[in-house]
This record gives sequence, C-alpha cells and structure tokens, in this order.
Amino acid sequence: MLPVILSIIITAVIAVPVAFFLGDRHRTNITAAAIGSAEAQAKKIVEEAEKQNRDAALLVDDAKRTLDEAERAADEKKKEAVLAAKDEIYALRQDAEKEIKDSRAEVTRLEKRALQKEESLDRKLEQLERKDEQLEKKHSEIDKRLKAIDEKHAEAEALRAQQQTRLEEIAGYTAEQAKEELLRTIETEVRHETAQRIIEIESQLKEEADDRARNIISLAIQRCAAEHSTEATVSVVPLPSDDMKGRIIGREGRNIRSIEQATGVDLIIDDTPEAITVSSFDPIRREVARLALEKLISDGRIHPARIEETVDKAKKEVEASIKQAGEKAVFELGIRGMPPDLIKLLGRLQYRTSYGQNVLQHSVEVAYLAGIMADELGIDSTMAKRAGLLHDIGKAMTQEVEGSHVQLGVDIARKYKENEEIIHAIEAHHNDVEPHTITAILVQAADAVSAARPGARREDLEAYIKRLQKLEEISGSFPGVEKTFAISAGREIRIMVKPEEVSDEQMVITAREIVKKIEESLEYPGQIKINVIRESRAVDYAK
Repeated sequence: MLPVILSIIITAVIAVPVAFFLGDRHRTNITAAAIGSAEAQAKKIVEEAEKQNRDAALLVDDAKRTLDEAERAADEKKKEAVLAAKDEIYALRQDAEKEIKDSRAEVTRLEKRALQKEESLDRKLEQLERKDEQLEKKHSEIDKRLKAIDEKHAEAEALRAQQQTRLEEIAGYTAEQAKEELLRTIETEVRHETAQRIIEIESQLKEEADDRARNIISLAIQRCAAEHSTEATVSVVPLPSDDMKGRIIGREGRNIRSIEQATGVDLIIDDTPEAITVSSFDPIRREVARLALEKLISDGRIHPARIEETVDKAKKEVEASIKQAGEKAVFELGIRGMPPDLIKLLGRLQYRTSYGQNVLQHSVEVAYLAGIMADELGIDSTMAKRAGLLHDIGKAMTQEVEGSHVQLGVDIARKYKENEEIIHAIEAHHNDVEPHTITAILVQAADAVSAARPGARREDLEAYIKRLQKLEEISGSFPGVEKTFAISAGREIRIMVKPEEVSDEQMVITAREIVKKIEESLEYPGQIKINVIRESRAVDYAK
C-alpha cells in the first residue's frame, strides 16, 4: 500500500512542474499567435488607410480640375452676357434714336399744319371782316326799306279800313257777319271734300282688303269644306216591340224612375211606335241614358239594381269616348305637347252644342281655317291652329262653373300654361277685348266663317225676329232716315234716307255711324252689309 502511495506522490511531484512548463509554453504560443494576428490586422488597416488617403487625394485633384473648368465656363458666360447686353443696349439706342427722329418729324409736320391753319384762319378772319362790313351796309339799307315799308303799311291799313267801311256800307254785312258766312261756306266745302276723300280712301282700301281677304278666306273654305248636322236636345232609342215599353216603365213605374234618377234625364214614352225619347239639355247625360237603355233592351233584364250597374258602365264608356274624341282632334290637327287633362276637356266639347252646332267639330274647323289662312299670310300656322282649337274650350265648363265661356276659356288656358298669344286669341274672339295680334284676328275670322256656313247653326224664331227688329230699330234711330229694311236673314240692311235732309256726302258719314252703333250694340256671326240709298225724284203734271 505504501509503495503505491509513494509512487503516486512521486508522480504528482514530477507531473506538477511538467504541467506548469507545458501550460506556460502553451500560453506563450497563444500570446504569440494573438500578437501576430493583431499585427496583421494593424498592417491591413494601415494599408486600407493609405489606400483611402490616395483615393481622397485623387478626389481632391478631380475637384480642383472641376472647379477650374467651372471658373473658365463662368468667365466665358460672363463675357457672352456682357456682349449680349452691349448688343441690346446698342439696339435700344438705335430704336430710341429712330423714335426721337420720328417724333421730331411729326412735331415738324404738326408745326407746319398749325402754321397753315393759322394762315387759313387769318384769311377767314379777313373775309369775315369784309362780310361784316357788307352786312352793316345791308342792315342800313334794310332799315331804310323797313321804314319805307312801315309807312306804306300804315297807308295800306288806312286804305283797308276805308275799303272795309265802304264794303260794309255796300254789302250790308259787318266784318263778323261776313266772317261767319265765309266760315259756313268753307265748312260746307270741307265737309264735301272730306266725304269725297273718305269715299275714295274707303273704296281703295276696301277693294284691296276685300280682294286679299276674299282670296284667303275662299281658299280656306275650299280646303276645309266640312259637313254639318244640326243637333237637337232629344235622342230616340228604338225598341224591338211595344211590349218593351211596359218593362222599361216597370211595376208602378219603378224602373223608369230609377233610370231618370240615375241618369238625370227625362224619358218620354208616348204613342210613338217602337221608340222611346230621351230628353235633356245636357248631351252627356243624354248619351249616358241612351247607351244604358240600349244595353238594358239588348240584355232584357230590367230592374233597379241592373239599371244602376248598366248606367255606371255607360258612364265609363262615355268618358272613354270623350278622351278618344279629344285625342282624335289633336292628332288630326298635328298639335303636340297638349296636357292630357286639357285633351279630356276638348273631348267634352263633343257633347256640347251652340245653336245646334257641335262645338268640337266647330273648334276643329276653326283650327283648320285659321291654320290655312296663317299659311297664306306666311305666319306660324301651328299657333293659329292651337288658338282656333282652344278658342271655345270654356264651353266644356259652362254647365258646371259660373261665368262666360270666354273668361272660363282664359282661366283654363292660364291654368295649363298656354302661350299668352293663344290666351289673348281666346279672350278676343268675341271682341271682349280689342284684338292686337294677327292670330287673334284669324281666329275671329275663322270662327265667323264656321258659324256662318249654311246649315251650321240654327236659331229659334223668336231670337231671329228680335235680332231683325233690333237692326231696323238701330238703323231708324239716326236723323234723316226714312225707312229701313232688314233682308237676307239679317245679313243686309237697306236704309232709305230723305234727300232733302241727307246729302250725298252725309250718306257716307251716316253709314259709318250706323255700322259703329250695330257693332257696339249687337252680337252676330259673320258680317252685316249696310246699304244707304238716297233717291231724288222730280214730279210734275202735264195739263
């Protein structure tokens, strides 16, 4: 055991120095290697620094060369700018010298003109002075002549006074009496000449206007030859047999009462075979009742409930036909942009009459006539057609709203924002206001032509007689009128005047006054011809 321990100790004693030696040697090697590595890095850094210094030196050299080049370029540009400035200064100096030269020339020219004007003024002044001297001489001469004239005038006044006194003594008239007689003579001559002049002007203008108007209106009438049928206030519904009358009357008259109550018309059931008369002044109600009766008769079921149902259907059909009639009228005339509600009001005119004339047909005809005449005159025919179609639109509301159809038509046109020219034509077509546009005058003429067509309108006997009596009464109210005769259905009046009270010249004035009085007092379609006749007779007897 001991030897082992001793060997271990000895080994340890020997190993410790060996290990120290080996460790010191190892550390020395490591230190040497580190120092070598550091020296290599330091050398590398030094080399890189030297390389960078060389690069920097090269950059400095380049910068110096660039700076030198920039300085040379700047010097060159400076020299060029100085040269350009010198050139510009030279050019400006040349321009200034030229302007100064031109200005001097202009001043010289103006001075010459001023001198010439001054010389001209001097000459004129001399001429004026000479003229003033001549005028003074003439004034003195004129003053002398005026004095002589005044003396002669005084002598003439004295002579005139003497002659006037002598004439008054010879004639037996004073100056005032002679003046009055002279004025009466002059007034008679002037009235005679005025009447002759009026006759000449009226005849000339009338011939020209009549020829032009006759051509235009005749052409319009030829191109619009419409057919007319006078409408009445009753409609006749045919029956298949007389037995149907009892079914329509119903038990204790309940069916006929239901029909009259639902439609607002009067049913006339008399001895007329196989027919029932529907009477009403409202054409729409009459048409609804007629359609309802035809449907009930064809169906065969007639009782109050069925009557109400059928009347409602008939009303819808009439409303549809009203709309179709308005659309047809607008389409035929080629009018665009008319509101749908206004078209419906136009369609209602199909069931309105004026003196038996269908108002819608009348409005369409007026539109055609106005458009044709507008084309002949070279103005806007579309405006004239629209105004003619709408001129009686107020009659669609006359049975529902109070007021004249003219004012209602104006209100309707303004409601739907129609053109002011059309509104004026509606307002003036019965002369409620004075027409001041060609469109309004054309609508007036077309309305009169349409209403005056033979058979277009009917007039009851009483109104016809009253109108003729009124015409004769107005014509006979003027002084000097002996007899008046209304002929040609009131289209012409023949007036016989007393020859001893009305002269040939006064006839013209009398005719004009009668025309104005008739135009102010009466309303009538078309025109009325006034014939004033003066007849002188000499009667003697042979014995």
